[in-house]
Amino acid sequence: MRIAHRHIALPLLSLCLLSVLVFAGCRKGGEDGAGPSVGRRQFLSMGTAPVGGAFPVVGGAIAEVLNDHKGEIDWKVQAKGTKGSQENIRRLQQGELELALSNAAITYFAVRGGGTWDKEYDMRAIATLAPNVAMFITRSDSGIKKIADLTGKRVIIGPAGAGFEMFVRPLVEAHGVAWDSFTQLNAPQSGAVDQLGDGSADAAFLGGAVPTGSITQAASTFDVFFVPLEPEVREKLIADYSFFHPATVPAGTYKGLDTDYSGLNVGSMHLITSADQDEELIYAVTKTIWENRAEIAAKHPAGKAINEKNVARDTGTPYHPGALRFYQEAGILPGSASSESSATSGEAAAGEAPSDEATGEPAAAPAAKE
Repeated sequence: MRIAHRHIALPLLSLCLLSVLVFAGCRKGGEDGAGPSVGRRQFLSMGTAPVGGAFPVVGGAIAEVLNDHKGEIDWKVQAKGTKGSQENIRRLQQGELELALSNAAITYFAVRGGGTWDKEYDMRAIATLAPNVAMFITRSDSGIKKIADLTGKRVIIGPAGAGFEMFVRPLVEAHGVAWDSFTQLNAPQSGAVDQLGDGSADAAFLGGAVPTGSITQAASTFDVFFVPLEPEVREKLIADYSFFHPATVPAGTYKGLDTDYSGLNVGSMHLITSADQDEELIYAVTKTIWENRAEIAAKHPAGKAINEKNVARDTGTPYHPGALRFYQEAGILPGSASSESSATSGEAAAGEAPSDEATGEPAAAPAAKE
């Protein structure tokens, strides 16, 4: 009897082991493995930002369109509210998110371990989206007429923890203003307008899509002065940092803006992922976004930035191989869109003239080259 039991037990044990191996292999090729599995549900979380800004709305629009157009990969995309770019990057690195929106300037420093980042983060771009055109504004009676006048003043540089200092700091320092020479205040854009209005702040750095609601609100509440950028400094910032791009705000956009304002896109909104995300998945995500860009634009104006001139534009973060492959196949990959090497250099590609983010026209050549 003992021998009979032994003969039965061994085949049963082998069958159990085989079942375990097959199940593990299925999981590796499916949701919990390195790559997507055709026909299996893929849950993709997309980090956005707190309610009130553009990130949650744009992220929601992208998620809706992806869910409406499933390909061979049966994904379910959920846009999740977060604290914004910095949290999104950390959570992508930790594998808690698969996709995220971020400010290109903040991602630029993250991949280099610069700015306020404690290490290099392996982020990759999928698509460059809408520009973030920002500027310093002040009350007309503040006495502030140029960036250098910010010294000794109370200046709002953005919400606490948002990482705005990563693009505000190089901007003011390039104008000769030491980062610790003025009092830095934190506030959301609506709160910044209130503080300017009641005199508890002297200047504020505000922006976003043009026109920006907070600047429109400020200009309708009190007389606003739009602090200009020094032309030569603006050109140098564009040359030194690939996330800075020229942006002209047309006269009349805001009450009191009587001439065109030569400003900056200080870091486009862009869709990012981690470097180790599966290439086939990101290829499919990129392809679906591109082919259904009109639907995204119908849900939010930022979707209009998904176009041939902008979507694969270099902002200093390397593109994911899956995204690069699609853009190459679609014939919309500009010479400036970079691979791994772009993470080590902030220089603009030789011979390229940056285009104006607001008008879509080529920017004027630097004075030194005319």
